[in-house]
Amino acid sequence: MRILGLDVGTRRIGVALSDPLGISAQPLKVIEREGWDADLAEIRALVREWEVSCVVVGMPRSLNGSLGPQARMVEEFVAKLRDAIGVPVDTWDERLTTVAAERAMLEANVRRDRRRQRVDAVAAALLLQAYLDSARRKAP
Repeated sequence: MRILGLDVGTRRIGVALSDPLGISAQPLKVIEREGWDADLAEIRALVREWEVSCVVVGMPRSLNGSLGPQARMVEEFVAKLRDAIGVPVDTWDERLTTVAAERAMLEANVRRDRRRQRVDAVAAALLLQAYLDSARRKAP
């Protein structure tokens, strides 16, 4: 019952994975965007490899909750992903996750070059953890 979390950007996709019980999220990797087909194939391979039951994609809303140009790109990505991977795809409000990821890595004294490499995966883990926490609160 693992869940995959994705923080989709124009150049990179941060990827996080839950533990088998769906309690905690860990950064997994960063995918360098190479085009729809390559991006979807890599995510499809991760879904198979980790036996993922659901994928959660961060929806980049503006602070007032509206959807801007980046959110429309993510909506298009989600539509293509749903057709490509064969498991449910959900979205989650990801406002400020990248900022929080940067802050957490700064506090942990992660070097700048290492932060740049990992920030998207850490942001994916933060949004996935929020999703997991919310699901647990809703469970009977």
